[in-house]
Amino acid sequence: MKGVKIFLADGFEDMEAISTRDILVRGGVDVETVTLRDDDPFVTSSHGITVVADLDRTCFASPGGASREDVMIFPGGMPGSKTLSEDKELMALMVEHYKAGGTVAAICAAPGLVASQLPGLSGKMFTCFEGFQGSMEAQGAVYCPVKGTVTDGRLITGRGAGYAVEFGLAILEYLKGPEVAAKVKAGVMVL
Repeated sequence: MKGVKIFLADGFEDMEAISTRDILVRGGVDVETVTLRDDDPFVTSSHGITVVADLDRTCFASPGGASREDVMIFPGGMPGSKTLSEDKELMALMVEHYKAGGTVAAICAAPGLVASQLPGLSGKMFTCFEGFQGSMEAQGAVYCPVKGTVTDGRLITGRGAGYAVEFGLAILEYLKGPEVAAKVKAGVMVL
């Protein structure tokens, strides 16, 4: 899957999706939101905020191939993360994307529910919302509970809503470098 996409299902965590998108846009990244529906662009967060997604699931059929600059982003929140993880077509697309050289970023429950379905996780460092680490650890990944975000190769993970800006900055630094991330960080007054 080409480009930078944030996947949304009803029940997504507001801060983890919107703050991440905001940080990336401030850093000059063209990012699009994607709903799992193919007939309705509206997606409602876990706290009742309805957003209009840029794309629907028909984009899943777009030409394959991926590079490290192509990022599939999965916010946490319930039942949003669970819904994403149970979508067989989306999970197959994510695995294909990762195998082709694309990047996966997941925060909160999404590392445990979504990213845990990736191949080759043995030895990968990650973080997530406490209690969702088991499926990643079962794959041989190494849980880092004291870190807000962890970047290990083409896998970027975040701990939870309180780290949403840091998660967005980690993705931005990965894509655009430390100088751009530092400029955006200063611009939003993160210490």
